[in-house]
Amino acid sequence: MYNDRDYYRPTGFGGFSVFPPVIKNLLIINGIVYLVANLILANLTVNGIPAEVIITRYFALIPLGGFTMGLTSAGELLVAAFYPWQLITYQFLHGSFTHILFNMLMLWMFGMEIENLWGSRKFLLFYLLCGVGGAVLQLLAQYFLGVPGAPTVGASGAIFGVMVAFAMMFPDRYIFIYFLIPVKAKYLIAFMVIIEFLSAGQASIVAHIVHLGGAIVGFLFIIFDKGNNLSISNFLNSLKKPASTSTQARFRRGQTYKNVEDAEYYEINNSKSGKTEVDQKEIDAILDKISRSGYQNLTDREKKILFEASKKS
Repeated sequence: MYNDRDYYRPTGFGGFSVFPPVIKNLLIINGIVYLVANLILANLTVNGIPAEVIITRYFALIPLGGFTMGLTSAGELLVAAFYPWQLITYQFLHGSFTHILFNMLMLWMFGMEIENLWGSRKFLLFYLLCGVGGAVLQLLAQYFLGVPGAPTVGASGAIFGVMVAFAMMFPDRYIFIYFLIPVKAKYLIAFMVIIEFLSAGQASIVAHIVHLGGAIVGFLFIIFDKGNNLSISNFLNSLKKPASTSTQARFRRGQTYKNVEDAEYYEINNSKSGKTEVDQKEIDAILDKISRSGYQNLTDREKKILFEASKKS
């Protein structure tokens, strides 16, 4: 039940990773893509078309109705079309150095603790879903509401989702603006989301609707995830094997209406291995404590309880 959350890590100070796997790889991938697209291929042309234009044409988020990018060297009209893969690929393209620098800094600042808490697979699912959600809202707004459309790039939709998750999980954590002014996360990020809402629909080089879409998906993910432990592996497993409803299966769960995840926990709770026993109420209390003050403030016993739960799952 807890094995994909990685509450306890055997390496790193106090079991907490400053650069957890998904965030580290996202930083690397985004950095490499930026260098290749904006530096290495900057002066390359293919059939008279700059490589930068080709990358934008096929991998940026193009409006559903298409987008005219200009004329080729032969005088032909160059039109870009939407492709489904752009829902993912646009998240790894950035228009400027400050664009990628800000996004990656926000990803690390707000996502580090969340990935340590959730585990890498769940955090990756969350991150990509927020980016896709931002893209879908942008496409729909452009197509149905007539919002000015242009190719969209950047991880900002996913980043806003991460920021909303941080505010919901650590609402009273102080964030220092310019390293001087302390503001609680719930107030600062709520203010930022309101600004994006008020700015949505305006003609701007900033994709405010993408930001808003990512924030909405992040909020909904947290709401629906409570008690469900959403993750890539759990989603795939649910497709492979439906939950059993037989009498024997219900008996193994220890309670008639317990679900499969509760059954796994029930087995842990009744283990006679001699190790720290895990109690559901105690787990919930520990998770609440993490939400209030962070993993680093857990006692050794509380960390051990989470560790035992992750090993037994």
